[in-house]
Amino acid sequence: MTPYTDKFIQLMKHPVKFRMFLLFRLPAAFLAGVRIREVDTKRCVVSVPYKWLSQNPFHSTYFACLSMAAEMSTGSLAMAHLYKSNPAVSMLVVKVESEYFKKATARTYFECVDGKLFENAIQETMNTGEARIVTAQSIGTDNEGNKIAEFYITWSFKAKKTNA
Repeated sequence: MTPYTDKFIQLMKHPVKFRMFLLFRLPAAFLAGVRIREVDTKRCVVSVPYKWLSQNPFHSTYFACLSMAAEMSTGSLAMAHLYKSNPAVSMLVVKVESEYFKKATARTYFECVDGKLFENAIQETMNTGEARIVTAQSIGTDNEGNKIAEFYITWSFKAKKTNA
C-alpha cells in the first residue's frame, strides 16, 4: 500500500468529487447511475440501478451497464493502489468474461474483494519493471442477495519507464 492509497479512497468516497470524476472521465457510467457504495484497500462495492437509461428492451438492466459496474468494482481497487505511484504504473483491461444467472430488474451490487491481488501485482511491477496480470472476480447480486452475474476482469499493469 502506498502512502496515497487512503487519500484516493477518501476521494472515491466523496460524493461530489467522485460524481464530477464520473461526469468528466466516465460519462456513460455517470448517466447510467453507477456509484461506489463501499470501498477500502481490499474490497469495493459498486451499484447500478435499473432505470430508463440502463435498461434493455427485455425489461432488465442492459449487460453493458452491468459490465461497467463490475469493471468499476475491480478498477477502483487497482486505481487506489496506483494513485501517485512512483514509478507510474499503467493499467489496462485485457479480457472480460461474464456469466449471467438472473435478469437484473432492480439495483444490482457488484462486489470485488481482490484488493490484495492488485496491491501485490502493482508492487511487483514497480519493483521489477515487468508487466503483471491480475484476473479479479466481481459478483453482482440484487437486494435479496440473489446472484445476478459473475464477471472476471483481467487487468494488465506495467511500470512506466522514467526518463533519467
